[in-house]
Amino acid sequence: MAIFQKYFLAIVPEGELQEKATALKLELKEHFNIKYALKSPAHITLKMPFTYNEAKEDYLIEKLQEFMIDYSPLELTIGGIDTFGNRVVFLKVKGNDDLYQLQTNLKTFCKRELKLNEELSDRNYHPHMTLAFKDLKKNSIPNIIKVLDLQPIFEKIAVRQLFC
Repeated sequence: MAIFQKYFLAIVPEGELQEKATALKLELKEHFNIKYALKSPAHITLKMPFTYNEAKEDYLIEKLQEFMIDYSPLELTIGGIDTFGNRVVFLKVKGNDDLYQLQTNLKTFCKRELKLNEELSDRNYHPHMTLAFKDLKKNSIPNIIKVLDLQPIFEKIAVRQLFC
């Protein structure tokens, strides 16, 4: 019997940016008891969660590594706070043509090579790094933004690989 696991594809920054984003999440936990976003490292999602046969995980990783061979390091700029309505607070990722092309090509690749369904989020791609969601109370968003603005982040990163 096949066992299906959830996977998603993302850019996971390392080093100082990861530390700063985690510190902001911890700050939100301390001030607002928001902790759901601490369950995963700060990341920029390229493909939303999908189910895939766990027995074929090696194949999935191999195919994604083959896909990434054609990509040189991608330069991204992260900084500033924004929201998706009352649902999500995030760090802005300045989307450049290279990032959008990577995501578009990945979407096509996933559909063709991995037989994954195209999701609405695949068609309406908005790169970001989530700092708070799910346990976020909408009336606290203005105060959350004030706290986050006290510790501004502005970083440039070079992306060399995807994480699954």
